[in-house]
Amino acid sequence: MKLNPPLLALALGAFGIGVTEFTPMGMLPLIAHGLGVSIPAAGLLVSAYALGVLVGAPVMTLAFARVPRRTLLIGLMGVFTVGNLLAALSDSYAMLLAARIITSFNHGAFFGVGSVVAASVVAPERRASAVAAMFTGLTIATIGGVPLAAWLGEVLGWRATFWGIAAVGAVVMVALRLALPLLPADKDADMRAELRVLARAPVLLALTLTVVGASAMFTVFTYIVPILTTETGAGTIFVTAMLVVYGVGLTVGNVIGGRFADRSLDGTLIASLLALVVLLVAFAVGMRWEASAAVLIFLWGIASFAVVPPLQMRVMQAAHDAPNLASAMNIGAFNLGNAVGAALGGAVIDAGLGFPAVSIAGAAMALAGLAILLLVRRGQKSVPVVRPSADELIPVSRVDPIQ
Repeated sequence: MKLNPPLLALALGAFGIGVTEFTPMGMLPLIAHGLGVSIPAAGLLVSAYALGVLVGAPVMTLAFARVPRRTLLIGLMGVFTVGNLLAALSDSYAMLLAARIITSFNHGAFFGVGSVVAASVVAPERRASAVAAMFTGLTIATIGGVPLAAWLGEVLGWRATFWGIAAVGAVVMVALRLALPLLPADKDADMRAELRVLARAPVLLALTLTVVGASAMFTVFTYIVPILTTETGAGTIFVTAMLVVYGVGLTVGNVIGGRFADRSLDGTLIASLLALVVLLVAFAVGMRWEASAAVLIFLWGIASFAVVPPLQMRVMQAAHDAPNLASAMNIGAFNLGNAVGAALGGAVIDAGLGFPAVSIAGAAMALAGLAILLLVRRGQKSVPVVRPSADELIPVSRVDPIQ
C-alpha cells in the first residue's frame, strides 16, 4: 500500500505492544536473577500479562465503546507507557508483576479498535489490506524488536529495556495524535448484541481452539532462552539469532496459513497442529545441538502461526453479525493460551522433569487441540470456507462511520 500516516502510526503501536508482550521471554534469566526469584516464577510475569489481556479486552472494549476512536487509542497507549515506566522502576517482583498487568490492559482493545480505524482511513476495497498493514508492526516486533530488546537487556540490564519500550509508547501517542483524523465513536453501537454472540457454540469452539493452539506455542517459547543456554549450551549471539529465526518463521507461517485457509480451514488447522506435535517432539531431542535447534526453531515458528489465520477466520465467520467483541476476545483467548502455556512449562520445570519435557508438554497441548478439532468434525460438517466481504470483516458502518 502507498505511504499512509495513520497506518504507520497504528503499525508503530502494534510494534510496541508486540515488543512489550514478548520481551520478558527473552530476559527471563536476567529478571529472575535481578529480583532473586526462580525462572518459573519469572515466567508467571508472562502469564500475568496474558491474563490481563484476557480481562482487559472485553472490559476496555465495552467500557469505552462510545469514546472517540483517536482519543481512545491515544489513551490506550498512555496505559501502555505508564505500565512500562512502572516496570522500568520496579524494585521488587510484586511491583513488576503489577506493572505487567497494568500494561496488558491496553492490548486487546488497541488491536480491536485499531483494526476498525485502519479500515476507516482507506478506500472500502482496501480495508483488509489496511488491517494487514497495521499488523505488520507486530510481525516486525517478533523479527527485530524482541531480539534487540533482549540484547539491550543483556548489555544494559532488563530495566533499560522497559525504559526503551516506554519511550516507544510516548512516540506512538504523539504519532497517533498527529496522524489520525477525528474519529467519532458510533453512539448507536449495540453492546448487548456483541455479548450475545459470545454464547454461540461455534464462537466458543473457535476461542477454545485458539487457547489450546496458543498454549502449545507458549509452553516452549516462554522458556526458549534457558532452553538454549542450558540444553544447547548457546551464548548470547546464538540465542539472539534464534529469536530472529523464530520471528521469521512466524511471519512465513502467517502467510502460508492464510493462503491455505482460503482453501480449507479445517485442513490447514489439522496439518498445522500435526506439524506442531511432530516438531516439538523432535525439538525435545534436537535442542541439544545448535544446527538441529536452529532448523527446528524455524519450522516450529512456521507451524505456530500457520494456525492463526484459520482460527481468526472461524471467529469472524461465527460472529459475522457482531464481530467486534468476539474479535477482541480472540486476542484474549490467544493470550489465555499464552498464560496456560507459560504456567504448564513452569510446572514441568518445577517438577524437575527437565527442559526436554517442556517441549513434550507443548506437543501434548498441540495434540489436544488436534483431538478437539477431530471430535468436532465427527459431530458436524466442516466450517465452509467463505471469504467474508470487507463489510463483514470490519463493520465500519456500525462501529466507526467514517467514509
